[in-house]
Amino acid sequence: MARKFIPRDVSWLSFNSRVLQEAADETVPLPSKIKFLGIFSNNLDEFFRVRIPGLKRAIDIKDKEANTSFFEDPQIILDEVNTIVIKQQKKFDNFWALIQKEMAQQHVYIKDASQLNLKQEEFVRNFYSEDVESNVIPLLLDDSRPMPYLRDKSLYLGISMRKQEWEYETKFAIIEIPTTLNGRFVILPASAKEKHIILLEDIIKFNLPYIFSYFGFDEFHAHVFKITKDAEFDIDNDINTTLAEKISKGIKNRRKGKTTRFIFDKEMDPRLVEFLIKKLQLTKKDNIIPGQKIHNFKHFMDFPNVFKQPNLPITNPAFTHPQLNKTQRITDIIIKKDILLSFPYHTFRPVIDLLREAAMDPDVKTIQITAYRLASNSKIVNALINAARNGKDVTVMLELQARFDEENNLFWKEKLELEGIRVLTGVPNKKVHAKLCIIKKRVGAKTIQYGFVSTGNINEKTAKLYGDYCLLTSNRSVMADINKVFHFLKKPKSNPAEVIKNCNSLLICPTDMRNGIIHYIDKEIEEVKAGRKARIILKVNSLSDRILIKKLYDAAEAGVQLDLIVRGIYCATNQTKFKKAINAISIVDEFLEHARVMYFYAAGKEVTYISSADWMTRNLDHRIEAAVKINSKKIRDEIKDMLQIQLRDNVKARILNNELNNRYVENDKESCRSQIEIYNYLRKKTDEV
Repeated sequence: MARKFIPRDVSWLSFNSRVLQEAADETVPLPSKIKFLGIFSNNLDEFFRVRIPGLKRAIDIKDKEANTSFFEDPQIILDEVNTIVIKQQKKFDNFWALIQKEMAQQHVYIKDASQLNLKQEEFVRNFYSEDVESNVIPLLLDDSRPMPYLRDKSLYLGISMRKQEWEYETKFAIIEIPTTLNGRFVILPASAKEKHIILLEDIIKFNLPYIFSYFGFDEFHAHVFKITKDAEFDIDNDINTTLAEKISKGIKNRRKGKTTRFIFDKEMDPRLVEFLIKKLQLTKKDNIIPGQKIHNFKHFMDFPNVFKQPNLPITNPAFTHPQLNKTQRITDIIIKKDILLSFPYHTFRPVIDLLREAAMDPDVKTIQITAYRLASNSKIVNALINAARNGKDVTVMLELQARFDEENNLFWKEKLELEGIRVLTGVPNKKVHAKLCIIKKRVGAKTIQYGFVSTGNINEKTAKLYGDYCLLTSNRSVMADINKVFHFLKKPKSNPAEVIKNCNSLLICPTDMRNGIIHYIDKEIEEVKAGRKARIILKVNSLSDRILIKKLYDAAEAGVQLDLIVRGIYCATNQTKFKKAINAISIVDEFLEHARVMYFYAAGKEVTYISSADWMTRNLDHRIEAAVKINSKKIRDEIKDMLQIQLRDNVKARILNNELNNRYVENDKESCRSQIEIYNYLRKKTDEV
């Protein structure tokens, strides 16, 4: 029977398969192919840290309501997921073999400990002694010792050791590979025509006789392995502890997470494999996966730049928005008109400059901003600290529960508070994911307010890699709505529906965004039933909310034209009852498509929102999110043009169909690679000014 919904986890794996496709695409440059293998591997690690434990918990509790959220029986989904992962791993191994052949054509080789010449052997001995040895801690294993704590983001060397005269006894040990301190890749001395690279684990392998010289072993067999742990942690409800203290405790408790996956080199000593499985308390229900020699491919996102690279079509493309090109102050422009920044094509610099100007402007009295994931050495934080030191009243809503960034945000909290900045740390049972900023200045008797609403993090690093929109504005209606959000954030125990109400320019989660979206979809359905034009264009990272998917089904059944651009999870299907099939594509290319946009034809009014929220239940019901209505016709037209370019993509777009086969869009139309075309489109606007 055809599925009415695709399970979220199955759909997510289909997305990761699209990432893997990039590693096999002949048009993708070799360095990028290796990077996509790293992204695929890192994605899969996170999947096993978060999604697999969730499925297993649902299976254990056998709760009907919980199971409904998965769309199908969790056990059936888990079985399907395991089958898909094994098939993807085989593809991964095949692609890696092909990539190594391509590397050899450029005379780039990865050498292992057994392939070194005399000069390289000497180099490896010296490198280990001078740079690595102080970071290596060998741990002996046996039944009488408790299993050492293993980190789920680390790579380990599992070692079997014996003396030749011993007939039976073999000793086991493990060593954590210190990639954080030494990196994963070391360039070896080689001829001018060739590049030789050795992995850090092979440097340690080569030096095992030296490391364990005390014992006199003369046979060593060493192979890598890694584990993945359940990354979720419970936050206790002890009223005597602050949220920051609870998060800190939760991070420590994450260390105790159950192992959800054990991957090891298939050549590893079977006795050591059996020993580790027993010590890790794994069962046949757990993911125990024999694999190839190299694990933790996430490090390959930072593979050394040793290739003869062709000129890439999009490399460091960021340029200044044409309306900001010749101005001395960003603030003066924004007070007069709205500006839409399109990252990574436009530079992120104006956002930083806006805050720096506010920090030094004597008329500025307050700055309020939300932060979810900040860059290391954040220039945003630097500007806010500068503002506080200049006497401004600065408030930062810092989400301490941003997954895997909890520790970083605790660090930023302490740093900001030391500077006298008021740090808000969240709302009970909800994450603050909205990307908002409001700056207030007093000029005479007049208060001027301006700021921004963004679809992505206020992060100068990711702005170079993620496709996002940021609306710089002084629109009074937008500012009034942002004020309501911050008023609520300062009183988080209040009812959001009572504080954040009657918004005119923002749709807010969890108060009115869902109902607002349903209202607009219903209007399109009314229009098409009346025989008039109706169209919805939706661009999101993920679409999995059952209620909104059903509403899209109603629209498709009525005949509304639905064009969806969904990068990741897509749980909808096309059904025979639809009068007009849903046109859904996913674009995976050099930059991460991260912007969320909602376009409704609205009887010719063409209503457009940009949003921080995906169409997922967690976003709509369990987070504070914001979507801003675009008031400027010029900006609305610009966003629509970029959406139309993406819908024309026939190079990097894949069709999201019921079969999940990730078939590329193919037609006889002019070739369109949307990220290049959008770059050219925006660049042309700069040249025209």
